[in-house]
Amino acid sequence: MDRNAVAAAFAALEAHRVEVAARRAIDFFAEDTKRFEHFSARLDDLLYDYSKNRLTRATLGHLFDLARAARLEERREALFTGGKVNNTEQRAALHVALRNFSGEAVRVDGENVMPAVEAERAKIAAFAAEVRQGAILGARGHAYTDVVNIGIGGSDLGPAMAARALSPFTSPELRAHFVSNVDGADIADTLAALDPARTLFIVSSKTFTTQETMANAATARAWIAAALGEAAVGDHFAAVSTHLDRVAAFGVRPDRVFGFWDWVGGRYSMWSAIGLSLAIAIGPDQFEDFLRGGHDADQHFRNAPMSHNIPVLMGLIGVWHRNIWGFAAQAVIPYDQRMARFPAYLQQLDMESNGKSVMRDGAPSPRATGPIVFGEPGTNSQHAFFQLLHQGTEVVPVDFLVAAEPTDADEKHHELLFANCLAQGEAFLRGRSEREVRDILRAEGLSASQIDALAPHKTFSGDRPSSTLLYRRLDPRTLGRIVALYEHKVFVQSVIWDINPFDQWGVELGKELCNRLAPLVADARADLAGLDGSTAGLISARRALTAC
Repeated sequence: MDRNAVAAAFAALEAHRVEVAARRAIDFFAEDTKRFEHFSARLDDLLYDYSKNRLTRATLGHLFDLARAARLEERREALFTGGKVNNTEQRAALHVALRNFSGEAVRVDGENVMPAVEAERAKIAAFAAEVRQGAILGARGHAYTDVVNIGIGGSDLGPAMAARALSPFTSPELRAHFVSNVDGADIADTLAALDPARTLFIVSSKTFTTQETMANAATARAWIAAALGEAAVGDHFAAVSTHLDRVAAFGVRPDRVFGFWDWVGGRYSMWSAIGLSLAIAIGPDQFEDFLRGGHDADQHFRNAPMSHNIPVLMGLIGVWHRNIWGFAAQAVIPYDQRMARFPAYLQQLDMESNGKSVMRDGAPSPRATGPIVFGEPGTNSQHAFFQLLHQGTEVVPVDFLVAAEPTDADEKHHELLFANCLAQGEAFLRGRSEREVRDILRAEGLSASQIDALAPHKTFSGDRPSSTLLYRRLDPRTLGRIVALYEHKVFVQSVIWDINPFDQWGVELGKELCNRLAPLVADARADLAGLDGSTAGLISARRALTAC
């Protein structure tokens, strides 16, 4: 990266913002009757419309200059060719290899990893098919009716999100469950409705030491052993891990252990064996379609020119909003109830990746990095936090996601859902001026004093930026495309900010402190010397409460 060139590109954008800020986004449509066509991009039936954002062709030109100064194309090629883009851990980040169907080699340290990837992919498909067909049975000879994935973070959020999003493609005879929280209520509530003789657990932990995951796995193991006997454990567990000795000690049979590689980051791991629960839920053929959707997005990101490249455009527009306009948050609103967990999935993908304050060389970042990401499905979100989005003092860019046609849902409901999505985008764009409000209130017969009192409260500023991802219907291939597009968007922004999006050291400190505090919480007689006053006070208060 040429930091001087990057700084100059940011300076040019700052100067350009003054010009753009003097105009309203709605006026751009009057000036360019083909603005929608000029400010949208496509990947097959998926359309990205960014025309409602306050930007011009000149804005895009400056943003592309910034991308070139940051050497985006060079860094993108390193991502796809096994370069050690995770510089703090000296690793590649080759999740793209997990969904590679090009037939081309992908090398890490000179070794083509595709034969191993394809072999593991085939193993996952075979096991998923056998579970679904009832060819693999529990200890008492029953087919499984319930599959429980035990993981946390990337080992939970991705598969849980996708299984819910693709529920129309699941088997009614086989239910998927996801347990992640160390809060015992999570697994207790899940187990309460299950039959041990018909339940398969998948323990997903790369190291097989993740505290929350292994606590839940131990509870599940004890539940099986108590109901069916110790010898039944091997018939009711599978594992996704790289530590075979720990898996064997737990009681998982070697033929039920699935692996992945150190170049697969947790939040990018749904494409690997971590997706086993999803493959069982929707079936191996549909899981392959999901992978192929990711590959579609990879090919698009790698080959499409910047001006038509959806992840590049998404990433650069996000930088425009975050760094030039100072917008600190990003809302993601899927108009699809089955995509309810998608915003939570993106929270980890984006905030764990780009929530960094130092650059790749360890120097402090000179500018803001990752935004706060949040969201809920429309239309529920309209009746929750949209008030702030429309009239609050903070401007929050919004991504809308919506299908043209429903998947296994009522068409009339979907028409109303779709209209709501369009209405919100138009409302953010246009707003409603005080003059318009006064005209409306006057037509309703209100007095001048009433109009004066109400007009400020009913005025909307407009110029609230939004983009829309429109696709034909939500199916496995479409979901794969959407997830991979957002992965690449996050990568684009990491390149502009010159940060490493593939490590997560900020997660480690809390884990270390928990390991130190857990014995003090468990032992009421343990000495609390050395703790800060608040922590010691809270432990003491808990001891008093539990002693009553």
